[in-house]
Amino acid sequence: MKIGFYNDFQPCVVKDNGVVDVSDVVGHLSISSPQHYMERIINNFGELRGALEAAESGGTVIPMDQVRLRAPVPRPGKVLCGNANYMEGVPIDPPRPLKTFFKSPDAVIGPGDTVELPAYNPVIFNHEAELAVVIGKTAHNVSEDDALDYVFGYMTAVDVSARAPSEGESQLPGDYGKSFDTFLPIGPAITTADEIADPNNLNVRYWVNEELRQNYNTSDMEHSIKYVIAALSHVMSLKPGDVILAGTNHSGLGPLQDGDFAEIEIDGLGRQGQTVSDPYGRSWDPHEVRLPHEMAARRESLKSQPNNGTWPFQPRGG
Repeated sequence: MKIGFYNDFQPCVVKDNGVVDVSDVVGHLSISSPQHYMERIINNFGELRGALEAAESGGTVIPMDQVRLRAPVPRPGKVLCGNANYMEGVPIDPPRPLKTFFKSPDAVIGPGDTVELPAYNPVIFNHEAELAVVIGKTAHNVSEDDALDYVFGYMTAVDVSARAPSEGESQLPGDYGKSFDTFLPIGPAITTADEIADPNNLNVRYWVNEELRQNYNTSDMEHSIKYVIAALSHVMSLKPGDVILAGTNHSGLGPLQDGDFAEIEIDGLGRQGQTVSDPYGRSWDPHEVRLPHEMAARRESLKSQPNNGTWPFQPRGG
């Protein structure tokens, strides 16, 4: 099942040919904001599932060209992102310590929205197509073997990134270059976890102006989804509606610039896209993308670096 919002953040089940409004099923849970609304749907999903399935199979379908899909998790409590969590086809043994960072929840936008490039002047604005995990129940100190039980569902996501600053401009602190408003497109819906047999065997594709840029499988992750969830849960409690981005395979990364239309698709999760707007009219050669052999060389270099530091969470169930 695919759960989401449409138009003025009305709850719906998303189908291939349109949406089914489910306000009559979940409307009693509406509270204060769309995010809190979705969190209450997640928390009560076990009780709601039968009625939602009935609506999905028998409800009136509103054609997709008559609706506007919205971000299904409009303002997550936490957005945690994997940093360099792909092997780029080069086995790394033993695995390096997991690295993650926070991304601003206010960066979230939905299908059909606009990525707005800010005045900040980086070397380049990049796309990073990623699998996103939506937490379904509080996870605290969970085991790796049990970690997927805490997943409500999965989405497509794009970690838009402003790379290192141009000469003469001060560096933003931390990873703020990834947290500008509109720098986190997600959607088109939350696909419930039962529909995804293995989150570490999904094809991820990303197009810019119909040109395929990124094309990889999540099996290339250095740290699996279940390991990432378990490890993070030993640092902080993960709450329903929190979002984890699993990182990206950097092969094929290229620029985002004014006038682009970019789309992401992941097996079983659907496809969604955004336009890009840059009032400053900056441009880069769209064909200067990162190639697989370049990323392999980068990974080989990383393998020779000392493997310093460890998480407090050590067990690896595979």
